[in-house]
Amino acid sequence: MTPSLDGKVAIVTGGASGLGRATCEALSAAGANVLVADVDESGGREVAEAVDGAFHRTDVSRMEDNHAMVAAATERFGGVDLVHLNAGVSTGFGVDASFDVERYRHVMGVNLDGVVFGTHAVLDALTARGGGAIVATASLAGLTGVPFDPLYAANKHAVVGLARSLGPSLADRGVRFNAVCPGFADSRIIDDIREGLAQAGIPVIAAETVAGAVIELLTGDMTGECWFVQAGREPAPFAFRNLPGPRVAG
Repeated sequence: MTPSLDGKVAIVTGGASGLGRATCEALSAAGANVLVADVDESGGREVAEAVDGAFHRTDVSRMEDNHAMVAAATERFGGVDLVHLNAGVSTGFGVDASFDVERYRHVMGVNLDGVVFGTHAVLDALTARGGGAIVATASLAGLTGVPFDPLYAANKHAVVGLARSLGPSLADRGVRFNAVCPGFADSRIIDDIREGLAQAGIPVIAAETVAGAVIELLTGDMTGECWFVQAGREPAPFAFRNLPGPRVAG
C-alpha cells in the first residue's frame, strides 16, 4: 500500500508519456502535487491537467532548463520533496559507420546529463525541505552488456554508477538517490522495436508496474540501490557482486 503523499511536491521529467506519465498519475493518486516536465508541451499539459498538477517545458539536457524547472515547482507548490529523473531517448546507432556526433551528444545530453543536471538543480530545494528522494530511470541495459545498442548501454551504466555512488554521498543532506532499471517497458523508446519484441515473444512491461517501483523507491528508506523491473517478477534491488580485494604478497 502506497503511503500518503499529501502535501508532498514531486517533479517528473519526461512526464508527458510512458513511464513518466504513469509515475505522475501514481504520485497524484497518493496525494502529491506534481510538476510535469517535458519538451512535449501538448502531452505534458494534458498530463498536468489530468493529475491536477502543473507543466513546465524542460529540455533536461540544458542546465538552465533544470534550474527553471525547480524554480517553477517551488513557486507553484512551495518547494520540492520527490524527483523522478525519467526523461530518456532511444539511441539506435553504434560507433561504426552509423555513428553521428550530433545524435550522440543529444542522447547523452538527455539520458545522462539530464540526470546529472537535474540532480544538481534540485539538491538545494530538497535540502531546504529537510531532505527528500530522487529516482533516476536507468535500464536493464545499465546492468548488463547490450551488443545491439552499446551507446544506450553506456549512458545507462553511467546512471547506475551515479546512483550507487551518490546514494551514500548525499545521506548527510537527508537526500536518498536510487535508480530504477526496467526491461522492455511500455514507452516511446521501444516504438521502433515493438514488432520485433512481439515476434520474439518478449513481454512488454506495463508502465504502471515501473511506476509502482518508482513509488517504492521514493517512499522507502533505501539509498544507492538499483531496482530491476522485469515481467513476471517482483521489482527488487539488483545484487552487485563485490569487487575483488587486493592481495598482499606474502
